Amino acid sequence: MLFDRLDRYIARNVLGAIIVVQCVLLGLDITIAYIGDLRDVQGDYTALDVLLYLGMRTPWRFYQYAPVAVLIGALIGLGSMASSNELTVMRAAGRSLARIVWGVMKPVLLVVVVVLLVAEYVSPRSEQFAEVWRVEQRQGENAQPISRSGWQFEGDSVYRFGAIRADHVVLDVTRYRFDERRLVEATHAARAHWEGDAWRLENVTTTRIFDDHTEAAFTDEEVWPTAITPEQLERLLRPIESQSPSELWAYAQYLREQGLQADQPLLYFWQKVLMPLTMASLVLIAASFVFGPLRTVAAGTRVFYGVVTGLSFKYVQDLLAPASTLFGFSPVWAVLVPTLVCAAVGIHFLRRNG
Repeated sequence: MLFDRLDRYIARNVLGAIIVVQCVLLGLDITIAYIGDLRDVQGDYTALDVLLYLGMRTPWRFYQYAPVAVLIGALIGLGSMASSNELTVMRAAGRSLARIVWGVMKPVLLVVVVVLLVAEYVSPRSEQFAEVWRVEQRQGENAQPISRSGWQFEGDSVYRFGAIRADHVVLDVTRYRFDERRLVEATHAARAHWEGDAWRLENVTTTRIFDDHTEAAFTDEEVWPTAITPEQLERLLRPIESQSPSELWAYAQYLREQGLQADQPLLYFWQKVLMPLTMASLVLIAASFVFGPLRTVAAGTRVFYGVVTGLSFKYVQDLLAPASTLFGFSPVWAVLVPTLVCAAVGIHFLRRNG
């Protein structure tokens, strides 16, 4: 019963510190973003609307800062107990170091569940809603929010899309069809709309390219022969970092079916799916700081080293991401290598002081 109470006490301290750190990070980030976005204020789009827009994007920010909040929160929670000699009393009462670390892991498991739910169900939808709402506030209720342009490969053709509106109307569609590596046809349509179960192109100009001449033809409307649905096209053109793990996996499989590299969506997929392991490794680092070489330094110094460690972890992952494409190794290793290194370092220092 005593140990159960100690677990709850450790969890309460660590979880409270994580929540405070997360709120501080979100507050600072929103404040900085608010100051930067004030330049967009015009007409009916007021400073209050800017604040509401940033508030709608809070789930995405919550997900982005969760690992850093866990690291610094664990440092502060454990550090405060170390400063008041509570950890020493626990050890003297027979509490093993492993049990103390497990007590820290328990509230982190709760954070992990919340973060995964936000990444899968909340953040992608809140990002879409925020962008639609922002466009409507700036351009009026009849405005059509537009996604960014992009390129896509399918079969023997390469497509360029100018944009896709919220009503599934695609603007400025260009198709380049190849025979082997030779360009044989170029088609441009002013727009394409989804009708029933197929796309229809409007104001279509088709140029056929031969060895010695070209032929051009114009039609008001024709069917677009493609297997791409509006949902798939929206996913292709939506910012990849805002997509859920299931959407990223579906996107990666689609790219593989087309014979294209899927490293980028897989990288974001593994970052989100392996978030529990990432947070666990950061907790081990935090515990090793408190029980290991930094146990005698001031709390502010521990927090500073924690911030440096968190930034270093992120930068290493960011460097390994393009390296996975350049050197041809799986994107999962770009996520796993820094995570496993952090876990190994944390376990090493904990064993030395256990």
